[in-house]
Amino acid sequence: MTSETTDFLLIDEMLSDEERMVRDTVRGFVDEKVIPTIADDFEQAEAPMHLVREMGEMGIIGATLPQEYGCPGSSYVVYGLIQQELERGDSGIRSFNSVQSSLVMYPICEYGSEEQKRHWLPGLARGEKIGCFGLTEADHGSDPGGMKTRAVKDGASYVLNGSKMWITNGNVADVAVVWAKLDGEVRGFLVEKGTPGFTANLIKHKMSLRASVTSELVFEDCRIPAENLLPKSGGLRSPLGCLDKARYGIAWGATGSAMACYEASVRYAKERTQFDKPIGSFQLVQRKLALMLTEITAAQLLNLRVGRLKDEGKGRHQHTSMAKMNATSKALEIARMARDLHGANGISLEYPIIRHMNNLESVHTYEGTYDIHLLILGHEITGIPAFR
Repeated sequence: MTSETTDFLLIDEMLSDEERMVRDTVRGFVDEKVIPTIADDFEQAEAPMHLVREMGEMGIIGATLPQEYGCPGSSYVVYGLIQQELERGDSGIRSFNSVQSSLVMYPICEYGSEEQKRHWLPGLARGEKIGCFGLTEADHGSDPGGMKTRAVKDGASYVLNGSKMWITNGNVADVAVVWAKLDGEVRGFLVEKGTPGFTANLIKHKMSLRASVTSELVFEDCRIPAENLLPKSGGLRSPLGCLDKARYGIAWGATGSAMACYEASVRYAKERTQFDKPIGSFQLVQRKLALMLTEITAAQLLNLRVGRLKDEGKGRHQHTSMAKMNATSKALEIARMARDLHGANGISLEYPIIRHMNNLESVHTYEGTYDIHLLILGHEITGIPAFR
């Protein structure tokens, strides 16, 4: 079965030729290079880093950033479709691309100096360099303003002390975009691999995002040149602006996971027989499939509308919160229904279901939990903040 099955409302007709071409190119890459080996990568907890250069050669890293820095200069809808197709393969592949594009390249482009942009962006876009984003701390997830990591100016240097937790790409990154408080204000810093006082420790024993590198970053009197400060960064609005870009991609990515679970479930329902007929002939199975397809279609439409608004300069972070909250929660529900529909086979890596389901447990939580995004919308609706 082809993934056109998930295009119930002919959303393809709402896409431009370029958008469909990029989507189909990434879909082919995932089908050929990701899906055949991703179950083994997941089981062995190995990130397929050999795919990074190929993604760079395809022009799908940093999709929305300017061509003058070696980036594609594409639309937000194109970026979303890239994330959808990558996560149709695996959340770990999408997480790499999302972090590299939205959490590393975007802040360098938005808050960095011209020299920083020209030094880092072309290599990151080609996949020759890898970056990570250090905001979350062990005791400060949903409340990043409480971060304890500090930077102190010392002559022509800044000295960083603190730690960051649950950092995608940390162990393989050539540069870390690190957020720390400088004189009480959150600022961004570029910390290069090998800098004395900077260590990245691999987080092991994960049961989710196993085909992705996750690390703890530790800074102990880590001295970096003063020119490694992102000069235009200032306040929590800077890292939160990066997260808005990444959350938008997550909404599309989670929808891709849901699509993969649905497509596998339709195949299974037609092939698996019980009581001398396919299980797809039973009402309860058809109910599950109908619910899956409806929620996928709703997420596709919401994601596309938010993307169009972003491309028109009308997108707001509340729109992103709605899309991320909806897509991740519905994708997780779909994965769980698919696991149930597959019976005992649903827990086997011979099928994609349990891998997507486990991954979505993390995707549902990171870069703003479901409840946090609900409160963002609640604040928008009532005008009353409920975070404190």
